[in-house]
Amino acid sequence: MLREMEHEVGLNALTPVEMDVFLAAHALSGTLGEVVTSDEIRKHELTSGIAQASYHRALRSLLSLGLLEKADGYKSTHYLVRDDLAGN
Repeated sequence: MLREMEHEVGLNALTPVEMDVFLAAHALSGTLGEVVTSDEIRKHELTSGIAQASYHRALRSLLSLGLLEKADGYKSTHYLVRDDLAGN
């Protein structure tokens, strides 16, 4: 069932780096709709060892896939996990 859900949402197609960035953002988001910063995601234990260029590529990819969204009211570096994926 979990694999089916991953497939429906598109998580099964993520690279390991994209998955780590997504999981770090999800872990940091706390409650539904909580904004996380790029710096917070970058410093998370899952992502701290990722090369900077790889991290930023993964972040851009997650944004383009719609798994992360830019937070309203901020020019950049502030993100939300997609509502239907953030439900803690």
